[in-house]
Amino acid sequence: MPGRAWIYAVFLLSGFAALLYQVVWQRALYAIYGINIESVTMVVTAFMLGLGVGSLAGGAVSKDAKRPVLLYFSLVELGIGLFGIVSLSVFHAVGDVTLGMGAVPTFFVTFLLVLVPTMLMGSTLPLLVAHLVRENKNVGKSVGTLYFVNTLGSAFASAASVLFILGRAGQSGSVRLAALLNVTVSLLAYVAHRRATRPREIAETLAKAMAPDGDPSGPSLRRGPPAESSKAAENV
Repeated sequence: MPGRAWIYAVFLLSGFAALLYQVVWQRALYAIYGINIESVTMVVTAFMLGLGVGSLAGGAVSKDAKRPVLLYFSLVELGIGLFGIVSLSVFHAVGDVTLGMGAVPTFFVTFLLVLVPTMLMGSTLPLLVAHLVRENKNVGKSVGTLYFVNTLGSAFASAASVLFILGRAGQSGSVRLAALLNVTVSLLAYVAHRRATRPREIAETLAKAMAPDGDPSGPSLRRGPPAESSKAAENV
């Protein structure tokens, strides 16, 4: 894919999937715990807190320049997709067990339910920012552009979920669509990671192959016979 356009495209899809999950999961949780000011506040707080914790974790992981952030991003998206596939079944199973609990226990249960996926979602931005900063050395532009395309994807998902997706696919079909987007983004990121690391791997392999006596510190030079052996050969 040319330039950095593919990064913006996959992050737009990632934002679309994340917002689609949020809409569906909120409806599922409201169906379990009811729709009132307390339950709405708890669900939204759990989502925002998970995203914040994930953003901190992603920032801490991406500080080391040697870490393969594209590979991490690929694994994160795959993890979100795998959770998304089973999410509604998990929510309903936990809801049946915790039905009738008080406000505080309900908040902690809700937070734990969405903690893993929202942490993964929150970590995607710092991981991709770290990748772009390594390329263009511009933190402000990287953060601003990625945040824009991710928010744009979320805006599209917010409208599409209400106008088209939920009405035609229902909650189960909507989360399957979101999971498919996550898996697609994961595959694209992994391919990009392999393409980025392949030239370095080839260079290291060639350096080892050309090194004398297995020494990778320098190229191999074909040495001629010693001077005395050459003279002896001439006399013969």
